[in-house]
Amino acid sequence: MLVSAKEMLQKAKAGHYAVGQFNINNLEWTKSILQTAQELNSPVILGVSEGAGKYMAGYKTVVGMVNGMLEELNITVPVALHLDHGSYEACLKCVEAGFSSIMFDGSHYPIDENVTKTTELVKIAHDKGMSIEAEVGAIGGEEDGVIGTGECADPDECKAIADLGVDMLAAGIGNIHGKYPENWAGLSFETLDAVQQKTGDMPLVLHGGTGIPEDMIKKAISLGVAKINVNTECQLSFAAATRKYIEEGKDQVGKGFDPRKILAPGVEAIKATVKEKMELFGSVGKA
Repeated sequence: MLVSAKEMLQKAKAGHYAVGQFNINNLEWTKSILQTAQELNSPVILGVSEGAGKYMAGYKTVVGMVNGMLEELNITVPVALHLDHGSYEACLKCVEAGFSSIMFDGSHYPIDENVTKTTELVKIAHDKGMSIEAEVGAIGGEEDGVIGTGECADPDECKAIADLGVDMLAAGIGNIHGKYPENWAGLSFETLDAVQQKTGDMPLVLHGGTGIPEDMIKKAISLGVAKINVNTECQLSFAAATRKYIEEGKDQVGKGFDPRKILAPGVEAIKATVKEKMELFGSVGKA
């Protein structure tokens, strides 16, 4: 059964570890992440961007697939199904479809409008027992058409949004979606610390977890980050393993063209990446 992300993140913040949000793109992705979480006895958040939701034929399809897997694969660890970078309209659709958590990305609105829309969605989500994430200060890079340049959030704006009753807060601290450029300045721990001071027990979220050095990840967790989003890294490892299979001509041997065989190395690569991240974040054995 899907659960809200609220409790797992409160526990993570109190216990100084982080829960990974791993974005899903299809059946293989979902199954790999769930099986790894179960094997490592770790809580997990399945992230769905609006683009991935459309690709998987809509939010109701995603909910059906995830709920089916929880039952058929006997998944007993806490699992939240979370809309990633949702527009106001997408948030409402995911509430209706049966997600257990949503993120409203109002970072491109003026702060007043972000506050109004967030307030409304907090009430809707909490009435349904769902958790809600808000964002302040755009996270750099591109995420389904929303582009930012590694901005740092204003700690006072973070407090204003946190006070609306959201369950977790994503604050820009110089992080970027996708691969980090050579000239990246690194995370602003000064900003993170200031945000943490203003928001108290609020679990903080680090977007763009791919490519951030391990020591920075660990320091971010020590400063209150309780949720770290991973997407690009799983995509890169999946692509590399799939490419290798084809380049070695394995699809031309016997029944090597069977899609289940073609996708198998990529599935193992996703599992290995998820395991590595769960170990780094400290969530293993925390279910």
